[in-house]
Amino acid sequence: MPWPALLDRPDRLPAHADLAEGYSALLQRLGPVTPFELAVRGGHLMTTPGLAFLVGYQAALRALWPSAPHSLGALCVTEQRSLRPVDMQTRLDDLRLTGRKDFVTAGDAADWLLVAARCEGPDEKPRLSLAVVLAGDAGVRLEPLPAIALMPDISHGRVHLDNVLCERLPGDGWDHYVKPFRTLEDTYVLSAMSAWLYGVGQECAWPQGLRLQLLALLAGCAEVSRQPTASGAGHVLLGGLFAQFEALKTQVNDALAKGPESWAIQWQRDQAVLDLAAGARAKRLEKALNPTHH
Repeated sequence: MPWPALLDRPDRLPAHADLAEGYSALLQRLGPVTPFELAVRGGHLMTTPGLAFLVGYQAALRALWPSAPHSLGALCVTEQRSLRPVDMQTRLDDLRLTGRKDFVTAGDAADWLLVAARCEGPDEKPRLSLAVVLAGDAGVRLEPLPAIALMPDISHGRVHLDNVLCERLPGDGWDHYVKPFRTLEDTYVLSAMSAWLYGVGQECAWPQGLRLQLLALLAGCAEVSRQPTASGAGHVLLGGLFAQFEALKTQVNDALAKGPESWAIQWQRDQAVLDLAAGARAKRLEKALNPTHH
């Protein structure tokens, strides 16, 4: 577990302009780690909330696919701002991928890609598979997209796939990968961002009570990371963690306001990333709390 490493002030890793190089440097520093240790110890060492988010995202990918390579990866699902299988055009036929994914986190820097693609036959309901390709494979083109206001230090890319030979992962693409990833991403990104805040608190001598509450939040994240992603109880516990985090916001903002302005500016700009999936998370929580109504 990451607790002893968290109790000392973070010896932060310098930010790299190249996200893949920065991630490689982090893995060299940490050595072999579980996804949860990657999220927490990695988030603790990052210089910005955006980089902490990226570490949490990478941890979620490894929890989703334990065989993931030790390099920067990305999940490619969104097409035309939609995650719904019925809206996807990307196809998998005979281990060949063709299509386009429009908004991929760190997609232009990724070494490997997990691609959700339609695979049903004629007149069948839309069905997804998840396929693995390497960024350097023939037919793969990564297009950088302009930086956005939220986490401008984390790039996004568009992925073009032209008859790309791929590896198909076992199981249903939606039920076994895309759907559970939402829960994994919530869990590991919250872990990484909380660890980043805890590190800022150590550097800026935040009130001990606030730092202890952030540690307790991370202890709760550790428990949720052990729950199956389909567990209703796990979704309730995760809802509790987000409620706990929300309740700390006033204390966190007050503490940030008394420290270096750069920390406060970064946090005010980037903390909204935790709200992006709030609607979907609320629906999962409601379903978990009222299973007989669904």
